[in-house]
Amino acid sequence: MRIMEDQNFFGKTIFRVTLACVGLASAVSAAEPAPPRVLIYTRNHVSNGKGFVHDNISTSVAAVKELCAEKGVACDASDDPAVFTANRLAKYRAVVFSNSNNEAFSDPAQSKAFTTYIENGGGFVGIHSASGSERTNPDFKRILGGTFEWHTPNQEFTVVVADNSHPATAGLPAEWKWKDEGYLCDLVPGLHVLLEMNTTSVAKPPRDKWPMKFEGNRFPLAWCHQVGKGRSFYTALGHDKECYADPAFRSHIQGGILWVLDMAK
Repeated sequence: MRIMEDQNFFGKTIFRVTLACVGLASAVSAAEPAPPRVLIYTRNHVSNGKGFVHDNISTSVAAVKELCAEKGVACDASDDPAVFTANRLAKYRAVVFSNSNNEAFSDPAQSKAFTTYIENGGGFVGIHSASGSERTNPDFKRILGGTFEWHTPNQEFTVVVADNSHPATAGLPAEWKWKDEGYLCDLVPGLHVLLEMNTTSVAKPPRDKWPMKFEGNRFPLAWCHQVGKGRSFYTALGHDKECYADPAFRSHIQGGILWVLDMAK
């Protein structure tokens, strides 16, 4: 009888310990933070129907998703401007405008929600034609760091690293040949320039035929800056679909995203 009582006590003790361990594991699991999440936004829209839509959008979105997944970052993708409300943006650590163009928002409230989100600590990443979004919106220009003005024909030119200590440029060669559209943007002051185009390496049209004039032989292609409490990164590179399979370009984009998320080491 004594042996039976001891066995019952021993069994109950194990059962209680097991329940305690399960409870502790559940508590630890519940306490684990959710992975950071970003929104990839791709709207290309103009009211008169004459806007240019890049054929690289699906390729760029897939690449951003892959690059984020490698670092434990979750992604959603949308071209619906209805996502720009305070409540919907609250679930995201950053918004990536991936080859968006022209009218990003369908009403001023969406623009205001986006601006407030960035200024309060949200992150922004712009890729290639994102600088052509919201071309008459001063808040968007301030957040991205500039507005698209003109680009050279798609051709090979020399890219120069202006700062090799940033996560978006670390490991890139000091300069290299790259095929793309050479973007010229109307820039805001105070940008931290990361990449530049050597304008003398552009074959056509010659510099004296360019509609936008500037001093010097280099022009910014990628930069970052602080916007209120938020971070902003933009790269003008990325016109061709093939770009998104290039290891150096993928590293460039991933480093920019990680910097915006404050996850770069």
